Amino acid sequence: MLVKTFGSTVQGVNATLITVEVDITQGVSFHMVGLPDNAVKESHHRISSALKNNNYRIPGKKIIVNMAPANIRKEGSAYDVTIAIGILAASGQIKPDNVNKYLIMGELSLDGSLKPIKGALPIAIQARKENFAGFILPASNAREAAVVNNIDVYGVNTITDVIEFFNDKKKLSPLKINTRKEFMSRLNNYEVDFSEVKGQENIKRAFEVSAAGGHNLIMIGPPGSGKTMLAKRLPTILPPPTLQEALETTKIHSVAGKLDENDSLLSVRPFRAPHHTISDVALVGGGSFPQPGEISLAHNGVLFLDELPEFKRTVLEVLRQPLEDRIVTVSRAKFSVEYPAGFMLVSSMNPCPCGYYNHPEKECVCAPGLVQKYLNKISGPLLDRIDIHIEVTPVPFKELSQFRPSENSKSIRERVMNARQIQYERYKNKKNIYCNSQITSKILREVCQIDKAGSMLLKTAMEKLDLSARAYDRILKVSRTIADLNNSKDIKPEHLAEAIHYRSLDRESWAG
Repeated sequence: MLVKTFGSTVQGVNATLITVEVDITQGVSFHMVGLPDNAVKESHHRISSALKNNNYRIPGKKIIVNMAPANIRKEGSAYDVTIAIGILAASGQIKPDNVNKYLIMGELSLDGSLKPIKGALPIAIQARKENFAGFILPASNAREAAVVNNIDVYGVNTITDVIEFFNDKKKLSPLKINTRKEFMSRLNNYEVDFSEVKGQENIKRAFEVSAAGGHNLIMIGPPGSGKTMLAKRLPTILPPPTLQEALETTKIHSVAGKLDENDSLLSVRPFRAPHHTISDVALVGGGSFPQPGEISLAHNGVLFLDELPEFKRTVLEVLRQPLEDRIVTVSRAKFSVEYPAGFMLVSSMNPCPCGYYNHPEKECVCAPGLVQKYLNKISGPLLDRIDIHIEVTPVPFKELSQFRPSENSKSIRERVMNARQIQYERYKNKKNIYCNSQITSKILREVCQIDKAGSMLLKTAMEKLDLSARAYDRILKVSRTIADLNNSKDIKPEHLAEAIHYRSLDRESWAG
């Protein structure tokens, strides 16, 4: 008897329908075809034990399992339940009438319990698109899949629950989640706040400008000056994610298997801080079975690279294209996948190997030329994509010991959101441009016009501070953001002066 059941595979961040055809005829053998990998082939043994331990069996006949389309490689153990239900239906142990109306996924334990799968959210979206009556999957993945409306999502704990459901012996209740209510209830639910940062007012201002214009930022300062503490609080002042952004972010984390059982929708912006020993594949994504990398997990949020010069040069160089294009393409001989990578880059570094160059109290012990050599570990093209360079100095004891309240993230976020709204109106007719950091040279000349006084100030700064040529456009972009924060239509000299202050590493004399 021939029976069809349906599962799904994830390519990139989107799902593709997989048809599992099970045919049982006279003979004694088991064949699985359709380009399965080893994990899929091993499902035979898991299914056999799981069914036996729940008083069912694989019939001693010739069984052929075909997974179509045959040109797509099937990977992982998530097809166990799909295949098991197909075998039981084809052998008459369960009613075959309705099995093809549901999309079924799940990994089986030997006792018949279901283990979680990756990519439940994009699979649920595909199930709705294909007009299935419902999606049956492990209970631990049910919340993330139930975010998708207009499809019934059934979370089950054991293979017996699925069998009895198709035999009309047990009713399954679909999990219902009010997506919008769930999204709003957790919006901006951060554990940290800018009010906890003592002093560092100039650095907080730089972070506000960075958030308002979507500018990448690098901090240069000695150990213990608060660089990591500040970076962790940047997501708290970014505009709240839209529902669409939250779905995009959740989709990526679902594919990577990073969601907890209680997670349904990620309504806070992600903050990823990989260690400097990370490989380029782990950062960008890929591998034998391509998975999203750290830059995709930071999509719609912040990627923080602490001690930037300690990262391998090859790792840093792969950041250049994603920073420009906001997507990552992983190419293989037979296929290629795309992952979103729209993130803000925040990085930090010590000014020299010992960490105390330009320190107000401690003396630098590095040999002559070592400071410049340390800085040269970061390539010019990468620095060219970082708009704001800010020096961080240690907070004096007097400021640390004071208990005066500091401005909280909510107040800063309101100013950031106002500036972003101005930018939205300005660029709403421009394709793929949403904030000042993304504007091209052509648009820069249109929106960043300066008067004669501003032009003279910028010329003087370029000459006196020995600013490099690449600083020019960056200063104009940042000054446009500062003007937006001040609700100013025109870029004024004071806006330019503040933007010039944020180009520390472009000063030819910075490292001696």
